[in-house]
Amino acid sequence: MTTAPTHDAMNTTLVKVTGGHPLSGRIPVQGSKNIALHLYAAALLADVPVVLTGAPDIIDTGVCAQILRRTGAQVTYDDGRFMVSSPSDICPVIHPELGHRVRTTVVLAAAVLARTGQVAFPYPGGDAFCPRLIDRHLAAMEAAGAEVIAGDTGIRALCGARGVRAFTVDVNTPYGPSLGATVSAMLLAARARGTSLITHPSIEPEVTETARFLADRGAPVHFDQEGLHVNGSDWIAGGTFAVAGDRIEAATMVMATAATGGTVHLDNITTTDFPEDLTRALSKAGITLNDTPSGGVRTQLHGPLRAIEAATGPHPGLPTDTAPQLAAMLTQADGTSLIGERVYPRRDTHVQGLRAFGGDITATGSMIRVRGPVRLRGTQVEAADIRAVTALLIAALAADGTSTIRGMFHLRRGYGHLLTNLATLGAEITTIPGGP
Repeated sequence: MTTAPTHDAMNTTLVKVTGGHPLSGRIPVQGSKNIALHLYAAALLADVPVVLTGAPDIIDTGVCAQILRRTGAQVTYDDGRFMVSSPSDICPVIHPELGHRVRTTVVLAAAVLARTGQVAFPYPGGDAFCPRLIDRHLAAMEAAGAEVIAGDTGIRALCGARGVRAFTVDVNTPYGPSLGATVSAMLLAARARGTSLITHPSIEPEVTETARFLADRGAPVHFDQEGLHVNGSDWIAGGTFAVAGDRIEAATMVMATAATGGTVHLDNITTTDFPEDLTRALSKAGITLNDTPSGGVRTQLHGPLRAIEAATGPHPGLPTDTAPQLAAMLTQADGTSLIGERVYPRRDTHVQGLRAFGGDITATGSMIRVRGPVRLRGTQVEAADIRAVTALLIAALAADGTSTIRGMFHLRRGYGHLLTNLATLGAEITTIPGGP
């Protein structure tokens, strides 16, 4: 069975990167982190075993496996196969410490509430680059008939013996539809008798893949102009379901190689997996993506990188989880680039680290401005969330000299083999466990 490095070990791991080398070659893309985390929760609904293939070998997979085991589920993970067998008497508690380590805690809680009619769970953890509210998740629980009581350390939701009921809920926010709340609402609706309606739903791949999973298992889901309709069932089938390739990891590898003047061939992904605005932003910067006859996607770099203007947004917009990496790449682009953040109030935890490399980058509210190209210099940096640390890694790969990066725990939360893949492409990377 595969085991991930411990929280403490990864927190003290240092990575040394000697940059300035063009990266090129062929590597695989892992199963999507964000899709997998929502499918782990959805698997808890099934009355017979579920096997998810292509599950990413990341720390968050291990944490979710532990959370599900604490509910009484049997869970195994080996060589990308994540198997869940749920008991009829699920323990209605999300472990307080484990639940505080991942972002999908409330989605897991929604699955437990759907199965048992009650749940107690901590406030979610994961990346905290800005306030990330859970009010739409709680609204879905209340709409499904639960009494929701919030305390200082966590939340309790109780439907009682009657269980969840069919409902209508709006999951929109001032920044657009809530991805996580859409999935929470779908999981609740899948076990409720009757048809539920989710208005203003997210259409991110995490949502559409979870909807496909539920529909394949006897809880039909369809979208129309009203929103997302879910026909609930008191029996959810099991079986095998493949986790789609990780579009965020794929974009990260494209940007890392482009920042160094190289190209990459990515397996387990197609050009249709890249959101339209991401493909458009890369094209404006001088990078094209092409499907290959042998499978996968190959990049092509058309001369020096060019500055662009772009803004994140709901699918098929530019994914917010690619914005920090994009900023790092654009330090090497000719001209002034602007990246607007429209999914969260702001996302700028990577800015200070990129400045340490010598990047000409500023943040004003939700707008990031990058002037380039600049000659980055090796330095010592640390980041506190997944995408920020990846942005710093890209900067280190493009920089002259050797850099030391702390915060590798966050990298392993979202990327199973990123450092190994970069080394395959020619990067000079050394990991030092237990650094000071």
